[in-house]
Amino acid sequence: MKINRRIFKYFNLIAFIFFVSSCNSQTFQKKEYSFSKAKNEKATLILFPCFVCDKTNTQTEAFFLKNIQKAGISTLLLDYNQKLFLYENEKEKLAKKLNSIFKENNISNQNVYIGGFSSGGNITILISNYLIKTKNKLQPKGIFIIDSPLDLEELYKNAQNDVQLNKNADAVEEGKYLIKLLDEKIGVPETNLENYKNLSPYLISQNSIKNIEYLTKIKIRFYTEPDLVWQSENRNRKYEDLNAYKLEKTYNALKQLGNQQLELIKTENRGYRANGKKHPHSWNILEKENLIKWILE
Repeated sequence: MKINRRIFKYFNLIAFIFFVSSCNSQTFQKKEYSFSKAKNEKATLILFPCFVCDKTNTQTEAFFLKNIQKAGISTLLLDYNQKLFLYENEKEKLAKKLNSIFKENNISNQNVYIGGFSSGGNITILISNYLIKTKNKLQPKGIFIIDSPLDLEELYKNAQNDVQLNKNADAVEEGKYLIKLLDEKIGVPETNLENYKNLSPYLISQNSIKNIEYLTKIKIRFYTEPDLVWQSENRNRKYEDLNAYKLEKTYNALKQLGNQQLELIKTENRGYRANGKKHPHSWNILEKENLIKWILE
């Protein structure tokens, strides 16, 4: 009888823990996205994954997402990937898709934040600029970019350099893939510079502000971890070869445009993947508590 009572208490405890957990948020899994609605919703965070990633990868790698709903922040994790840039018709379709998701899940369009890692940061900038430019009913209050290759011309050159140096097998493979992709989609930079101006979030060589000019009145954070020791040992790269350099140039361009809510955050020793491997190109250079404060302030 005592054993049965203990078992009964044990299952009651498990049920209570599950109840408390489920009270913090409700999660809705769909093919193209995962939405976790905070019980006491104060803001919604939309996240775009890296080029080869999906919503499951974001959930696994972005440690700051754990229990973030307790702070009143709902999260929308998208499977919108395999993109370094957006054509105008793609921006329109993505904007419609986001509005459809918000309507379907009864998500408030107040206090919306958008963030992205790597190529997802490119999409974050491009779609945010488009939403504000077109006066869409979905208006981001703030955006953050994590170590993204914002300048596609520089990305092309860096890919060529990685292939020529032949320092790291992964870097060489990625470099060859990027060169082929950009050649097919945009063309060689030397003879297709206008394409690179139109499609890059920011083009350093031309100071092209087309895709950031409407981002002057929102909060923006650029996160990067320019670990020069790791980059030198593993990729033979210097600072000018890193995404950090492109982020800093974009930060300066937005500052010149008059944005007074900008932050360029250079972290140290935070870049670790979910498997414990050190890598400065990581979701986890972002610090959770500071992010929550920034979103809710």
